[in-house]
Amino acid sequence: MTPERYEKIQRVLTRRQPDLSVLMDEVNKPHNFSAILRTCDAVGVLRAYAVPPQRSREGAGALPTFNATSGSAEKWVQVETRPDALSAARELQARGVQVLATHLSQRSVDYREPDYTRPTCLLLGAEKWGVSDAAAEIADVNIVIPMFGMVQSLNVSVAAATILFEAQRQRLAAGMYDRPQLSAAEMQALTFEWGYPNLAPLYRERGEAYPALDERGQLLS
Repeated sequence: MTPERYEKIQRVLTRRQPDLSVLMDEVNKPHNFSAILRTCDAVGVLRAYAVPPQRSREGAGALPTFNATSGSAEKWVQVETRPDALSAARELQARGVQVLATHLSQRSVDYREPDYTRPTCLLLGAEKWGVSDAAAEIADVNIVIPMFGMVQSLNVSVAAATILFEAQRQRLAAGMYDRPQLSAAEMQALTFEWGYPNLAPLYRERGEAYPALDERGQLLS
């Protein structure tokens, strides 16, 4: 890892927002899946959750294949699978995270109304099917993007970008990008994983702690 690479990794990690996440409910098109991850990286999302689509060309239970749209964002945004959106939403809520579902209902509000400085997860559904009714019902808030044209909704990746950049706007105003949100231990671990992606799996397989790095990102041991 070059010193320049190390400095960029440190700069990016100091702006990561571990309490801002995305939950994709059976998003089945690879270009949408990848584009959402690219936006996550741009906004500072550390982790995304995905319910594998049951109706996709990769086959039931498989995540969409990453494509060029991601810009390799999958390297920088952790993707964790969940069996279904309902249990995933409840899991997040149990940890104190508000779940905002993109869903049109009688209780829907403009996507700019919620407080995104709170621990937040954005719940998105595939364009054809949307968020499941059960998950939308238990979500803390249903949000919509006002539409004034003939079509009723945006492409899911465009909707994700619109909403996530509103979250970024609110968090910037609150100074949440000015101070590291990750602990020192998390920073050290992620720095090694991002800087030495070929070595990190070997240490995990052996159950060994990652080696320390010097101030230029070089291995100390």
